Amino acid sequence: MSHPSSLIVLHAHPDDESIFTGATIRRAADAGVRVVVISATSGEAGEPQVSLAAGETLRQRRVTELERACEVLGAARLVLLGYLDSGAHLGPYPAGSLGAARVSEVAGRVERVVREENASALVYYDRRGIYGHVDHVQVHRVGQLVARWTGITGYQATVDRQQLRRGPYHVVQHAAGDDRRIGVSSHRVTCTVEASTTELLAKMAAMSAHASQIGPRWLDPSRFATGYGREWFVRQGGPGLVDALSTARPVPAGRPG
Repeated sequence: MSHPSSLIVLHAHPDDESIFTGATIRRAADAGVRVVVISATSGEAGEPQVSLAAGETLRQRRVTELERACEVLGAARLVLLGYLDSGAHLGPYPAGSLGAARVSEVAGRVERVVREENASALVYYDRRGIYGHVDHVQVHRVGQLVARWTGITGYQATVDRQQLRRGPYHVVQHAAGDDRRIGVSSHRVTCTVEASTTELLAKMAAMSAHASQIGPRWLDPSRFATGYGREWFVRQGGPGLVDALSTARPVPAGRPG
């Protein structure tokens, strides 16, 4: 079944959808857009910040957290591609991991979802995958290819490097370590979604759902708006759905989740 207005949001690991695009997903959903989240991996290589239940794997926990976050954000569909998390290292990457996968193979699977949903826009990452993680870079390569194959507008989710440095310590800075090339310079940002209070509460709730990875230090209510209240994109192609969302007034009756 096709949908007249749908947005595909492609991410590398559970929690990326909330950190980098949570407010955008929520705004789109509240505006009547069908949002489909695709997670390439289940984040098996993450370091759990909480104790797992007896017999529970980190993969199971992270998928459950992702399902809850997508529910809070109003996503209509979640697609798990099932590649293994490559881990934060320079390789070699094991068979079955996203880092070892052929880009064209992954892109073919994402393209099928784009066409099934009759999507008008695809969100993926900037050229360095925001902060250089191999799985994020693979998502960029895949997104570029799918946007070219399908002709839809592509939006590279990123962070504004200058804004990031002026704000409170962000979880992506923690992930990147001493890499100062996170994101892009301000002049390269095409559109910015500034979260309303409702969208910000939904984003905080979605990030909180990822408790195995995102601890209380990242969720301080007094600083959350400054650190996570904006989401940035670099557009590839003509103006499209995310441009409209970035200039739209937030829906005042949005559900906080």
